[in-house]
Amino acid sequence: DRGRITCDQVASSIQPDDPHRPHTSLVCIENTSNRGGGSCYDFNEIRKIAALCKEKKLAFHLDGARLWNALVAKNETPKQYGEVFDSISVCLSKSLGCPVGSLLIGKKDLIKKARRVRKVFGGGMRQAGFLAAAGIYALQNHIHRLADDHKNAIQIAAAIEKKNFVKFVLPVETNIIIFELNDGVTGQQLADKLKEKDILVYAIARNRVRIVVHLDISKEMTERTIQIIDQL
Repeated sequence: DRGRITCDQVASSIQPDDPHRPHTSLVCIENTSNRGGGSCYDFNEIRKIAALCKEKKLAFHLDGARLWNALVAKNETPKQYGEVFDSISVCLSKSLGCPVGSLLIGKKDLIKKARRVRKVFGGGMRQAGFLAAAGIYALQNHIHRLADDHKNAIQIAAAIEKKNFVKFVLPVETNIIIFELNDGVTGQQLADKLKEKDILVYAIARNRVRIVVHLDISKEMTERTIQIIDQL
């Protein structure tokens, strides 16, 4: 369901206790879902999956690169997620506008192990305090404004939906717009056409296009984008 798995699907995917099979040890979900068009999980379903993982002694990890968008869209809190996941990764550049940076959240023993793995694969960064300062600023100042990105995405999606060369637009819940094109025009052709007008979109498949609205897209830029789409 647009990148979201259910508790029943997780249960049916757990390998039986058989020495001939790989042992299931970890369940990962992504919220929001990138290829699902920024779709958000129902938190009740997350709770069900967490309970199943606890019962089966499986680790439960959240790919929360765009978790901030889900929190704003669903009026949820970070604490809710911290209570049900064993580990969470979040991104500071996606949506929040930092130059670079991601965070791994978990219990002390897990983070200690993660630091060791990081060192094995090449160590860490020096003088990273400047980047950390950008992350702190973003966490304190940029989360509340994500609702503006969501509104802008909905408006752009509405303009796209009116075009006769568009087959359908996935429901917009956060800041990602994914739509499919009818035969006769490819995603790359549309991307090239929009690039001529300084609008950058991504052809994720032959007939599918993704648009992401973010911190650097103003209301005025959104309105200009809609005007250009109307003229296509």
